Amino acid sequence: MTSRILVAEDDVKQARLIRIYLERDGHDVRIVADGRSAIERARATKPDLVVLDVMMPLVDGLNVCRVLRMESRVPILLLTARTTEEDLLLGLDLGADDYMTKPYSPRELTARVRALLRRAGGPAAVPPPAVIRAGGLEIDPELYEVRADGRPVRLTGKEFAILQLLARSPGRVFTRGAIIDQVFGFDQLVLERTVDAHVMNLRRKLEADGRSPRMVETVYGRGYRLSVPRADGTSGTDGTDAPGRSGAGTPDHSGSPGAPR
Repeated sequence: MTSRILVAEDDVKQARLIRIYLERDGHDVRIVADGRSAIERARATKPDLVVLDVMMPLVDGLNVCRVLRMESRVPILLLTARTTEEDLLLGLDLGADDYMTKPYSPRELTARVRALLRRAGGPAAVPPPAVIRAGGLEIDPELYEVRADGRPVRLTGKEFAILQLLARSPGRVFTRGAIIDQVFGFDQLVLERTVDAHVMNLRRKLEADGRSPRMVETVYGRGYRLSVPRADGTSGTDGTDAPGRSGAGTPDHSGSPGAPR
């Protein structure tokens, strides 16, 4: 099977050269020119390997490496002009599998890519995402469908992404900052109040009374979590229900300025 390789390199000539050599070796190559695009493309396409330049605009390669490694085990080959031992060790500590210093031989890069793919087991068919079930929620990432207590719910892309994030770890509290990083990427224009607005819309669409939420709960001073009812009908979270919930008739001030992310 052809390996899918994502190359994140803002130098047009270098990117073209890498593409030529990797495509000659039989790989399917996609190019992005900044760190933010690298994160978004990796999340969307699930490549078999990432070739990642350290010095890139918007988000540098080390931060891209850190984010990708938190989310997947995709092999990462770092390209760096930095030659100090500390810089190289930092890249490896953040999760890179190998690195090459510039200038480098394109033939050696191709050989390193082959070695990393062999070590990782090569390209494999990616199974469709499993349907997520949490309480009365059913989320199908492949069909992009949501049902709440059997009722179909129409969500926007960001609403769907936030709900999916919460539903993958029911009871876990996600700060607004974490939601921004994982749903919106490193977009500095996104405010925490934007997250609050999307959550408010989620509650309105998921529940009969969005002002008294039983699914998407606020944890004061921390963020949001998905609550799954226990067999006895009470909220099933991490044991902090009473002090953390925003109940009926209680104003939600958790998004007020100065609240911790």
